[in-house]
Amino acid sequence: MTSLMTETTLDDLADAIATGAIVAGLGESTRFAHETFEVRDQLFRRLVRRHGFRALAVQDNASVGTTLDAYVTGGAGTARSALAGAWRPWRTAEMAAALEWIRAFNQDRPDDPVRIFGVKPAQAQPADYDAIMEHVRRAAPHRLAELAVHLEPIRTAHEIDEHVQRARGLHPGRPFAEHARNALAIVEQLPGDFVLERMRLIVDFHQRSVAGRGNYAGEAQTWADTIVNHQHRSGRRVAYWDGIAHTSAAPATLGLAPQRGPQPTLGSVLRDHYGTRYVSVAIGFHHGDLGAVTVPEPASDWLDARLGATDQPAHWLDLRDGGWDGPMKARVISGVYDPSRDAAEHLAVASLPAAFDVLVHLRQVSPVHWLTA
Repeated sequence: MTSLMTETTLDDLADAIATGAIVAGLGESTRFAHETFEVRDQLFRRLVRRHGFRALAVQDNASVGTTLDAYVTGGAGTARSALAGAWRPWRTAEMAAALEWIRAFNQDRPDDPVRIFGVKPAQAQPADYDAIMEHVRRAAPHRLAELAVHLEPIRTAHEIDEHVQRARGLHPGRPFAEHARNALAIVEQLPGDFVLERMRLIVDFHQRSVAGRGNYAGEAQTWADTIVNHQHRSGRRVAYWDGIAHTSAAPATLGLAPQRGPQPTLGSVLRDHYGTRYVSVAIGFHHGDLGAVTVPEPASDWLDARLGATDQPAHWLDLRDGGWDGPMKARVISGVYDPSRDAAEHLAVASLPAAFDVLVHLRQVSPVHWLTA
């Protein structure tokens, strides 16, 4: 149990979220805070135990989802090994503990298990780069050095996203999607259809990335369709874990890209499909140390400042009860967060109650615990 909220408070909060929900979007304002993750995990456990939720959707690709699902349904290995190929923000001790809890739950209820799936289509994995390099080493060794010039820099995006590399000054310079297309041109000249398909997956991975698209919004319709199709096919109630910029039930404008205006979110697509049976939860915080950076108190006109005015360690509100209306800005801390431009690190919505049904606010947070290699 999180020390910030009592068992009874968490029970009541989970009951409020579950009321009428087929899909619950449990969104964090940052993926780097221990407390926001823990609250979401505790709520999910209650949705499973008390309300029959039996599916967890995560922002990762289908193959990662399959690996996580295999572990929680009794497969070999450990939670740590299951997370080895996952998106970097999932590779934490907190996520490993969540997977271990699901696995234990499923062992006690083999006929009614919790399943996990990724919302993204199948994507390239580091092993694909290795397979291509090995194939070229055997089939056309004289092209190997040329190919490595393109593949070696871009495989780093599987550890640190390309747009994060740019923000941190780590990027080698040339867009990774260009490198990938050049590598494809080389592989296309060689025999081996299976390797060619792997190379095309690599191109697709880099072209669809945040840096490749030049857009943080994701692919809302595609990802939402994955959740809808799983839910319709299985009949399971689904919890969706992501950032609030994706779980928002209304289009949102990101402060880092205001010129784009309101963008569709996965949650807004789910709201269009399910109506009020999609419940959107925002778990945010006032200030804290995230390890790599310290996040200051929010601007006075932000939702986080208004919620933090009570000075409570933690509290929650159900916006469906009324009393809140109008536009609002809420803090969003991503992998490219820079305290010097804190004023831009937010999302804006035209109507707060349209975007979020339930708000959870934590006064102060600390870092997640990263899994080491």
